[in-house]
Amino acid sequence: MARLRARGLAAVLATLAWAGGCAGPAAANGHPAAAVPTASPPPVAVTPAPVPARPDPPPRLWPFKHIFGADYVDVAAIAERYDLKPAWVTSGRTLQLTDAQGRVRLKFEDRNRDFYLDGVRIFMGEPTVGYQGGLWVSKIDVIKTIAPLLRPDDHANQLPPCPRLIVLDPGHGGNDPGNQNPRLHLNEKDMTLDVVLRLRKVLEARGYRVILTRSEDRRVDLDERDVIAVRARADLFLSVHFNALPSAFAQRVSGTETYVMTPQFQASTEVEQDKSMIPVRYPGNRDDPANILLGFALHRQLLKTLATSDRGLKHRRLAVLRMLDCPGALVEAAFLSNDAEARRVATPEFRQKIAEAIADGVDAYAAMLAALHPAETGPGAASSH
Repeated sequence: MARLRARGLAAVLATLAWAGGCAGPAAANGHPAAAVPTASPPPVAVTPAPVPARPDPPPRLWPFKHIFGADYVDVAAIAERYDLKPAWVTSGRTLQLTDAQGRVRLKFEDRNRDFYLDGVRIFMGEPTVGYQGGLWVSKIDVIKTIAPLLRPDDHANQLPPCPRLIVLDPGHGGNDPGNQNPRLHLNEKDMTLDVVLRLRKVLEARGYRVILTRSEDRRVDLDERDVIAVRARADLFLSVHFNALPSAFAQRVSGTETYVMTPQFQASTEVEQDKSMIPVRYPGNRDDPANILLGFALHRQLLKTLATSDRGLKHRRLAVLRMLDCPGALVEAAFLSNDAEARRVATPEFRQKIAEAIADGVDAYAAMLAALHPAETGPGAASSH
């Protein structure tokens, strides 16, 4: 298979437009368009069966040391692998990696669980640690998060073809209002549905086919939402939500978060109370490399379009992501508990911006896949399933 030797996700997304990268709606997944409904399907009460995992690619060996009970890779080894130059911003504390053009690609800080890639905040499972005069990152975070983002073409055999059929999931509904702002009379269930209805129009205008988990104010159980995507053989699953915090913190916290499925053995950003989940490889882990690429494309575009605070690209073993057999992400677009941000959410113009930002993120993700799978982007391209 021909490959574009991209030197990182940013270079691919900066040089490719969506038009011409993906096929139109005529033959998604090898099924005729009429075979898939465009309205919400009736509720189902089955649990998706586990799907075979894509085989992991041959491991690329990373030099590591066992530090504080885990395997860690020196950030200097990351710099060497990807032709980046390390330089201390604060000696022993903050280290950044720049490319040949002098652009800062990565920034790590001692004892922090987050790092920055091209200015976008990304969370890892373990904190960066200072050791032997350098900074070190856990090996699983390098393999599952940093490496796919920096060199997606190394993972091309694990990445699906360009998405055509997308399942959109408006959070909550019916007797489940989700988060609320009583002062402004806002319910999360109403805001998510409005954004998703707008998003469907934008995506369909760009040639994607779209199914909704709900198209009206009704409750859809958590264990039904991923089933809809599995049964439809969707190429992508996107769940839309709005955040909130208790009143003591409500007015101090705002911004955008994006979640993807936590890889096997990696700790989630909000560490699971049920530790038995950590060693489990769920069906949603089949698409770990695609998940992180999708999440990055969505999160970066949301920040750019909405000009909200960067709360980070995060990992969680969420119910709607665990059993998927396609890449998926959950977006927390803004905080309803923050009055200033909630007033923006209350306007149709801002909700339209959210919809367009998500669609632009999907386009960027699709363009990257089209570049990595150029032989599979025509109207008759084979399904990823």
